[in-house]
Amino acid sequence: MHDEQSRARRDQVPVVAGPPRRERHDGADATTGGKPPIREQVVHFVNKKMPGNLPKRTARALLDIEDSNYVPIIRDPKRSAADSEAVFYFPGCGSERLFSQVGLATQAMLWHAGVQTVLPPGYLCCGYPQRGAGQADKADKIVTDNRVLFHRVANTLNYLDIQTVVVSCGTCYDQLQGYKFEDIFPGCRIIDIHEFLMEKGIRLEGVTGVRYMYHDPCHTPMKTYDPLKVVNTLMNDKLNGQIGKNDRCCGESGTLAISRPDISTQVRFRKEQEMRTGADALRKDGFTGEVKILTSCPSCLQGLKRYNDDSGTEADYIVVEIARHILGENWLVDYVHRANQGGIERVLV
Repeated sequence: MHDEQSRARRDQVPVVAGPPRRERHDGADATTGGKPPIREQVVHFVNKKMPGNLPKRTARALLDIEDSNYVPIIRDPKRSAADSEAVFYFPGCGSERLFSQVGLATQAMLWHAGVQTVLPPGYLCCGYPQRGAGQADKADKIVTDNRVLFHRVANTLNYLDIQTVVVSCGTCYDQLQGYKFEDIFPGCRIIDIHEFLMEKGIRLEGVTGVRYMYHDPCHTPMKTYDPLKVVNTLMNDKLNGQIGKNDRCCGESGTLAISRPDISTQVRFRKEQEMRTGADALRKDGFTGEVKILTSCPSCLQGLKRYNDDSGTEADYIVVEIARHILGENWLVDYVHRANQGGIERVLV
């Protein structure tokens, strides 16, 4: 569904806005005062294309773990045992449905670290989008239903002694803080996947040939360590260069780009300036290779990909970039194959 909507929005650009212009738009848009007319909203809605080439299938579909009656436990049978460290990974909608490569990269790196990964049974939303949209009753129901389900999971898998809840989305992190996980998995903590991997001593050991910037999301998931320290440690700044922060909101802001695209356009104007400045600084010594902007938020990943052509950059997720360089270019296919060859235990809940 999302892929069809994204394709439709990309295809609308020539119809609504005419042929692509070669000259840059360097002037800021007018100040917003009230809601603009529908025609203006539509133009704002499509003025930067949605990212294409999204995964065609979700992470769960690839691993055949869509049945909500079963809790998947994913482990490398060659490196993990029933008493190995276990984490509960809540992927959320953005890392599981929208950009499923993020959820799969998270699982693949946990597999690489020798950790058992417990996933929720079936697709679950954390409830933040509903809360953010003012639908408090619906958000409360989602939270209550999820907490009841997680208590059942904890009781069923109490032999695993789960001490860590891993997330790959800052918005999910903020919402899950209200779930009282310490009552579900006694003594547990919530931590971002990148911080968890840093604690495990995982880092790139080779030169990538790419230069990087880091976009820290407004809802940053890294709350235990400084985000720049985490990304520089994981990407090995001693080999691949110091990674600096690229400031400003990307303009996606969850559902803001859909509900008020006119405001998003104004936000994007400053972000594009920031990205072009950052990319130019990385190329000022004559560097002609690829410049990437890394992030740790699915919504930001969608927003940052809109700038690829205008800023001459490529947006990607930290954990995906790590998986690519540590596990190989075919990491996704390889991981799915290995997991489906006896790496998934399904427990009835």
